[in-house]
Amino acid sequence: MTAMSNVPSQTLAIEAEGLVKHFGDVQAVNGVDLQVPTGTVLGLLGPNGAGKTTVVRMLTTILEPDGGRARVEGLDVATHPNEVRLRIGLAGQYAAVDENLTGRENLRVLGELTHMPRRLVKPRAEELLERFDLIDAADRPSKGYSGGMRRRLDLAASLLHRPRVLFLDEPTTGLDPASRVDLWGVIEQLVDDGSTVLLTTQYLEEADRLADRIMVIDHGRAIAEGTAPELKATLGTTVLELEMADPTEAARARQVVAERIGREPIIDGARLELAVDDGPRVVTDVLVALDAASLQASRLALREPSLDDVFLSLTGHRAEAESAGEPAVAADNGRAHR
Repeated sequence: MTAMSNVPSQTLAIEAEGLVKHFGDVQAVNGVDLQVPTGTVLGLLGPNGAGKTTVVRMLTTILEPDGGRARVEGLDVATHPNEVRLRIGLAGQYAAVDENLTGRENLRVLGELTHMPRRLVKPRAEELLERFDLIDAADRPSKGYSGGMRRRLDLAASLLHRPRVLFLDEPTTGLDPASRVDLWGVIEQLVDDGSTVLLTTQYLEEADRLADRIMVIDHGRAIAEGTAPELKATLGTTVLELEMADPTEAARARQVVAERIGREPIIDGARLELAVDDGPRVVTDVLVALDAASLQASRLALREPSLDDVFLSLTGHRAEAESAGEPAVAADNGRAHR
């Protein structure tokens, strides 16, 4: 991964080198390096338990690293945590709002808790309620808000003190597709306005759409990094996809294809995938080989590589597959660190 010294610090909003975090015998993060230039979006892509949230918690001063170092806007997160908190906003996968307060009250109380000048809190709260399309619901208790509304209120809260750097930890988890797309539009607008964003996600489409660069994390390690096109290009120009009748036939087909093509396809249940550069020729070869083995695919397709293909080829499982969650830490949702 990239070393901190490769890019001048003054051009980087977020930088880390060799971040390590243990929870007992579990190594949640194992030597992660990253760089996020000012005004860009870095997407941390990986399944549950990959280490994404732990990285965010270290960068936002909620957790102290066990090894390595990190800076936000040039400030070391370990030695200058209070100054770092003044410069960042944090919104997590669970909206950190007080359900008994209205939307307007949530923002005003947060302004008081973070010691914003009172004369600035009210106009800023009104500005954010308007910006996030919450003005009509501003005086209703937030316990009656939809999931998308709560997430927008949480994001508004993270922006109350006008931070230049935003950490969004799986901000669209649990939202319906329409609400997810709406929130993507909000994030894109924030970046257009000059914000720097570190975004963690399990959603490949989200990373593809929002991130300038993507880092793939699995088992606490960064295993690949690049733009979405760069990552997809590592697989070749085409992906051959075969669907067999059942996993047993898929296993047989995998052996047949490997013997014919010289490379083993990735197998996922009854489906096989193989990245190739000469799709039409390979299709012909595969069909001939399957026929000779008395095997028949129920579906065959050639398509362009996706981020899902990249993740599957790197890890052997899909990015949105469930895995063991990261070890529990104190239930600090970041409210105090906004």
